[in-house]
Amino acid sequence: MSLKNTYILGIESSCDDTAAAVLYNGKILSNVIATQEIHQSYGGVVPELASRAHQQNIVPVVDQALQKAGISQTDLDAVAFTQGPGLMGSLLVGTSFAKSLAYGLDIPLIDVNHMQAHILTHFIEEEGYIKPRFPFIAMTISGGHTQIVRVNDYFKMTVIGETIDDAVGEAFDKSGKILGLGYPAGPEIDKLAKLGNSKAFKFTKPKVDGLNFSFSGLKTAILYFIKKQIKENPQFIKENLNDICASIQYTIVEILMDKLKLAVSETGINQIAIGGGVSANSGIRKALKLAESQYGWTTYLPAFEFTTDNAAMIAIVGYLKFQNKNYADQSIMASARLKI
Repeated sequence: MSLKNTYILGIESSCDDTAAAVLYNGKILSNVIATQEIHQSYGGVVPELASRAHQQNIVPVVDQALQKAGISQTDLDAVAFTQGPGLMGSLLVGTSFAKSLAYGLDIPLIDVNHMQAHILTHFIEEEGYIKPRFPFIAMTISGGHTQIVRVNDYFKMTVIGETIDDAVGEAFDKSGKILGLGYPAGPEIDKLAKLGNSKAFKFTKPKVDGLNFSFSGLKTAILYFIKKQIKENPQFIKENLNDICASIQYTIVEILMDKLKLAVSETGINQIAIGGGVSANSGIRKALKLAESQYGWTTYLPAFEFTTDNAAMIAIVGYLKFQNKNYADQSIMASARLKI
């Protein structure tokens, strides 16, 4: 099969965003995301509600992606979908739809690991964007995941560090909840942090051996700190919100950077790429750019539209697999705990 004029449909449904994208020879023609607002009032994603919303959204989202790309279903060469990891109910909706569509069109079905997709986002064809060179270190930071991965080739990846409890995105969100901020709190903390003094309050960084992370202790320390301060001054949060957010963000960024420095030291690799929702955070982006001049690193920061869960990243993995005819068959199942 010729690889010229290759159209890949990517479908992402691992959590609470229903997404579809069309990729043409490595370039994104459309990238549509339906965000589920319903979870905001619960302060977190409710799995049952998420899967129901996916069922409502998936047909119109795919239809919109095809329309924006200016093609029809019959132009597609393959359907790529998120097999896992993620919420099982959500994954099942995307998996079932992708299998049915590929079967109906008699085109290849391609399974995609969500975590690999966050890393391979960097290989989407974008004008002016320089892609990482192998080998490189990838750090995937999001609401559900925190990993450091050695990437030797597109599909030769080794996890060399990960969280032993909560993900970094949870640390942001739960800290925000303590402060009375809405969900998700990460973007709001980032915004307020820009107005505050990052050295106003000191939070102890957890001691974890090697390249692994821990964020549960930091969340607990923040909770006890806030409770203690409110007891002395009920207006503490209101009077110090910007400084609190800046101090929390500074601590989290320091934790991430400490582990990256260790990863570079241990592997001798100074090509660093980040991905996942937290990679949109201005603090980590600023720290990484600074590391280029301080330590001689080369850093790769994804476009903001490719940081959160999206189908463009699924489509690019589909395209890379399509080139090697690495297809799935109709017996494939969703896997909530799929590993890299």
